[in-house]
Amino acid sequence: MRPRLRFLSDELIRRILDEAYKLLETKGVTLPHEALLSRLADAGCRIDAASKRVWMPREVVEAAVRTVPRRVELWNIAGESCCDLSGDKTHFTPGSAAIKMLDSNTCRMRPVSTQDMLRCAKLVEQLDAIDYTSTSVVPNDVPKHIGDSIRLYALLKTSSKAIVTGAFTIDGFEVMARMLLAVRGTREALREKPFAIFSCCPTSPLKWSVTTADNTARCAELGVPVEFITMPLAGLVSPISVVGCVIQHTVETLSGIVISQTMCPGAPILYGGSPGIFDMRTMAASISAVEAQLMDCAYIEVGKYLGLPTQAYIGMSDSKTLDAQAGFESGGGLYLAGLAGVNSVSGPGMHYFESCMSLEKLVFDAEICNMTRRLVAGLEPREDFPADALFDELLREKTLLMADHTLKYFHQEHYIPGPLIDRTQLQEGPAGDGPDLVQRARDEVNRHLAQYEAPEVLSAEQRRDLEGVMNAAAGDFKIGF
Repeated sequence: MRPRLRFLSDELIRRILDEAYKLLETKGVTLPHEALLSRLADAGCRIDAASKRVWMPREVVEAAVRTVPRRVELWNIAGESCCDLSGDKTHFTPGSAAIKMLDSNTCRMRPVSTQDMLRCAKLVEQLDAIDYTSTSVVPNDVPKHIGDSIRLYALLKTSSKAIVTGAFTIDGFEVMARMLLAVRGTREALREKPFAIFSCCPTSPLKWSVTTADNTARCAELGVPVEFITMPLAGLVSPISVVGCVIQHTVETLSGIVISQTMCPGAPILYGGSPGIFDMRTMAASISAVEAQLMDCAYIEVGKYLGLPTQAYIGMSDSKTLDAQAGFESGGGLYLAGLAGVNSVSGPGMHYFESCMSLEKLVFDAEICNMTRRLVAGLEPREDFPADALFDELLREKTLLMADHTLKYFHQEHYIPGPLIDRTQLQEGPAGDGPDLVQRARDEVNRHLAQYEAPEVLSAEQRRDLEGVMNAAAGDFKIGF
């Protein structure tokens, strides 16, 4: 039986949804996008052109929710089905868009370089525990006008896995869309076998930027799945209460669903988010606080109540290095995500309020992802009834180490982690007299990178088209990989 964890009753979920429908109808959302406002007006929404405000009647919102696919299927770059985002199936991908890197040698944060971006992409390709990759970091040593597209280009050149990505500009999205088409060939093929998810983030409270709204609409037209990353911040731009934040999250996410489905009914979406709390002592936006994790689990329940695929930024840490805080914040978040049945879990590798990537933490989190898989696999009898014969053997032999039952079920019942997790017995010398966690993680990173081989999944024609798109966007800047 798969274990499940719930924080909301169905009655409370219905109250949250009723309140969200009412707020969308009476308060609305700001949407400074002329073309979308016109489309929404045609769909039955009330528009104020001067204030760029749109009010969405409940019947329009409910109709949009009904057209959302209940399942998102992801394909890898080679065109093979790789992930089914539906039900309680849980998949893992790194956190995204970090602007800092935790330096492996100095253990200090610094700006991200192109080499960091490539190393991160190659490492994820080697980690079986990470189901698909992401544009995890934002390099600081490239021109800003290709800051969006070069991240996707790096993954397409180094990885075979499906991708989570996003664009910060409308122009950047256009280049990235051409890259997707360069790989798949046609719009029909891209729609049939999408291999990228785009993150689109409404702005709390109750606003959309031109760029994010436009990206949402363009993804709907292309059939590219969108994950709505709604980010209520308790105590600053959202209510202090967890339930109040979930109401706001519901309003903002439902508004994104209306935008998406108005553009193209049946466009695939993930009901996602990255909530946090505002720590009034430090003025920091914490996304790893227990209250933020409560918000994640709660809004996931709302998404599941609506029958939608789900996503959460969870399993990260606000710590600045791979320490005990990183362990309990990331481990607790990943376990909660698994027990809540989050379909797409974003966060492995991330430190410092979702702004710093660490390769050492990424390999550490990969182990926790596998442990989470074991946790949610739950319990089932393994020829345990009747138990007499097994216990007769135990009492006779004084051990079951070599028992047929042990040999048969050992690998099914127990997840055995790699050398990163220290389960060795203490030998001569003081406790801890050996490589510490950071050094073991560093060794694992180096081992994986040394074994990396570039996947051969793109044809010569695909590579040529992809490089043509990137070089045209880069202009005079020379792409060095």
